Amino acid sequence: MIAYVTVGADDIAAARRFYTAFLHALGYDLDEGPEGLSFALPVPAGERPVSPDFYVKPPFDGQAARAGNGTMTAFEAPSQAQVRALHAAALAAGGKDEGAPGFRPDYGPRFYVGYLRDPQGNKIALFSSNPNEPGRDD
Repeated sequence: MIAYVTVGADDIAAARRFYTAFLHALGYDLDEGPEGLSFALPVPAGERPVSPDFYVKPPFDGQAARAGNGTMTAFEAPSQAQVRALHAAALAAGGKDEGAPGFRPDYGPRFYVGYLRDPQGNKIALFSSNPNEPGRDD
């Protein structure tokens, strides 16, 4: 099981604006401290986390943050409408479009996805594969 994902950021305030624009709507809580941002889904008392935490922090080595080539973090939304709304909110909060929400011919018929870059250049996917919504071929 993946326990957490960390992406680097030099401008934590810009990262906060970008990530809170959609992670709060997906149920993530934010804990901000001197080491950066920590996003986590609530875990009921006595249970273990099911989904990984997501951290946004300045690099530990003190060097400039760089986006990984070929690295992407994906967040699942419950519906296609929410993918569209969250993609738009993330763009308005300083993200850059890497692919408008929609179906892709290379993926399954229910995989509805939009791609973004955060202010640091990290690639983010917002997707839904809700079986109760129309698919690409419906």
